[in-house]
Amino acid sequence: MTVAARRPGSGDAPRDTAWWAASPPRTMGARTTNEEVRQQNLSTVLRLVHVEGPQSRSHIGTATGLNRSTVTALVGELLELGLVRETEQAPTGRVGRPSLGVAADDAVVSLSIRAEPDAVTVALVGLGGTVHSRLRHDLASAPNPRRFVQIASSLVDGMRADIERHYRLVGAGLAIPGLVDESGTVLVAPPLGWKREAIAPRLEHALGIPVTAGNDASVGAMAEARFGVGRGTDNLLYLGGSAYGIGGGLIFDGTLLRGTSGFAGELGHTVVVPGGTRCGCGRRGCLGVEVHPGRLLELLGRRRLDEDELDIELGVARDPAVRAELERQVELLSLALTNFVNAFAPDTVVLSGYLGVLLATSREQLSHAIRVDPVGAEGRQIRLERAYMRSHLMQFAPAELAFGPLLADPAGLAPRAGR
Repeated sequence: MTVAARRPGSGDAPRDTAWWAASPPRTMGARTTNEEVRQQNLSTVLRLVHVEGPQSRSHIGTATGLNRSTVTALVGELLELGLVRETEQAPTGRVGRPSLGVAADDAVVSLSIRAEPDAVTVALVGLGGTVHSRLRHDLASAPNPRRFVQIASSLVDGMRADIERHYRLVGAGLAIPGLVDESGTVLVAPPLGWKREAIAPRLEHALGIPVTAGNDASVGAMAEARFGVGRGTDNLLYLGGSAYGIGGGLIFDGTLLRGTSGFAGELGHTVVVPGGTRCGCGRRGCLGVEVHPGRLLELLGRRRLDEDELDIELGVARDPAVRAELERQVELLSLALTNFVNAFAPDTVVLSGYLGVLLATSREQLSHAIRVDPVGAEGRQIRLERAYMRSHLMQFAPAELAFGPLLADPAGLAPRAGR
């Protein structure tokens, strides 16, 4: 079991986000107006400490616009619910005795599950983004849905004793490299070879807890916007690349764009080379097969390199064939980025995984593609960033799907045992 105590919001990432207040709580028809306001305020405070980390009560009041007595009451209720805890100290910037801080209670957890062609990974993630533990099962070939559920269930069983002793489990989030609708059914996932599989209901039945599934790139976009370089961004375009393709996530006005049945963001299936390499979707020349690490790995004589290793290899490569292939892929990615900026007008573009490696080798060219080439580029300031959390991102990102209902309605969580 791999243990990682690093919080995703730690380090030098920007902290000027309002994501904690971006998503309105669910409307509860049976509640009075006062109860709805209370629910929304509880949600706002819990989202704030979940995303921003420990906060003083005075800072909570400043950030939310709530008065001192309201903040005190809300924090008291969240403490009673077992969703936050008091920290020993919270800096206030004032001279004198530090005040007690308020932090999300990372003993409230969800499971972060990821399905890939070569592995199934399960992580135990606490509120605030702390990854308590992680288990990975490597595979020689992509699992069918039945095998995936068996493996995921076995990994979770390996965590159950620890969960039952120390944590409150609220559900599981599942990231899939493919089209996933709102019911958790995979319409198609070419890297896995799945079609029309009701995977979330099957896994939910096996685990006995709520399971929410989503496209892995959309899940990554959501997490990067909340915890990474996208913090404070209202309109973000996220593109993640890997050995099994390219996925995209779009955030407009602070909200993840889902599209019909949740299928928005399949930008990796944009054709950039008509008549090119056949894609798993059935067409030829899609971005995800033309901009792909496999071609470079073959030229480098390597079977597999992680993101950091590929950074180093390409940084020192002088083979003309490697440089030519790299230039070809960067040119195609530049073309796609210009088109995407024209279509969506983001203020931030985040490249993750393999695409982050390409950004490290060719920042000037890719920056030109988003800042100069698009129509109406004059006067626009568009940030181009590499994903802040690198491989750590997808360890905890799917858990955000499971935390969604809790963050929207903190009082709806079942009480702790013994209460």
